[in-house]
Amino acid sequence: MAKASTRKTPAKKKAPAKKAVEVQDEDFILHSLQEAYDKQRSYKASEKEMLDFYEQMLLIRRFEERAGQLYGLGLIGGFCHLYIGQEAVAIGLQSALDGDKDSVITGYRDHGHMLAYGIDPKVIMAELTGREAGISKGKGGSMHMFSTEHKFYGGHGIVGAQVALGGGLAFAHKYNEDGGICLAYFGDGAANQGQVYETFNMAALWNLPIVFVVEDNQYAMGTASKRSSAETRFHRRGTGFRIPGMEVNGMDVLEVRQAAEVAFKHVREGNGPVLMECNTYRYRGHSMSDPAKYRTREEVQDQRDHHDPIEGLKKILVENGQKEEDLKAIDKRIRAQVAESADFAENSPEPAPAELYTDVLVGEY
Repeated sequence: MAKASTRKTPAKKKAPAKKAVEVQDEDFILHSLQEAYDKQRSYKASEKEMLDFYEQMLLIRRFEERAGQLYGLGLIGGFCHLYIGQEAVAIGLQSALDGDKDSVITGYRDHGHMLAYGIDPKVIMAELTGREAGISKGKGGSMHMFSTEHKFYGGHGIVGAQVALGGGLAFAHKYNEDGGICLAYFGDGAANQGQVYETFNMAALWNLPIVFVVEDNQYAMGTASKRSSAETRFHRRGTGFRIPGMEVNGMDVLEVRQAAEVAFKHVREGNGPVLMECNTYRYRGHSMSDPAKYRTREEVQDQRDHHDPIEGLKKILVENGQKEEDLKAIDKRIRAQVAESADFAENSPEPAPAELYTDVLVGEY
């Protein structure tokens, strides 16, 4: 599978002299996970697992394409942030979670993460279109989906806010001794928020079971990382808090899954938080209202042609003997499933006016 072109080469700087024991200790704490990951960067998936990954990524791609169409038709209102191009991150990481114990929280580009959890596309599309059958009763929309049943805690519109809430989820896992970990996603733009570092500090201080995941799609809301961040190698942002970092090719689902194996094991064994940087790329604008004029069409096409996560896995499957017609049949089935979810959403009623007054408060006073 082709490697993503987004991996960064750090400038070499002369490190200050330190005692040998101190250097050895710091190297172990901060770099041992990257070293362990570099020894085997690709997950040894079975044929069935690879087909599952392929199908799940394809579902996200086709679902998001249809969501874009419905937005253009005016059936989806407000903001709508598509996950096209980033599918390998959510599938690679969430396929390694324990659905009975672990929790997930993310920002407003959240449709893909819910689909990665195996949540019914019908209720997600119904939520996008503001229908009563939606997973948040049509009141959350694209940016604020939520499912306590699946331990998916949003969907948050305030940039970086979910990171602090993720710290709270991790604290709850530790307090309740339930064995779960929290997976907290945020983007390269949110990486510069102060609350992110306050959470890093508390998570490290209290040894919380959390994996912070920077989905670095290179452009935040529309500004290239190198123009807005002094340190663009985001996995090093936890160094001051003694949080080990990992740099991952987020365009390769097998590499992401292998990174999950290493990181989740570290956290589950009681070693505290991990900061993972997944270098990925969004093909569409920041939201449906973004024409993305800050980059060239040639750049986007190059990513599609040489680093697409779905096409990359498809190539491996074909090389392993999978028939092209079987893969086309999967795509046809996924398209039908997505079309069914769109029809379901369009034909579902909107919430009754009385729903305005429900779910405002947790309890009565």
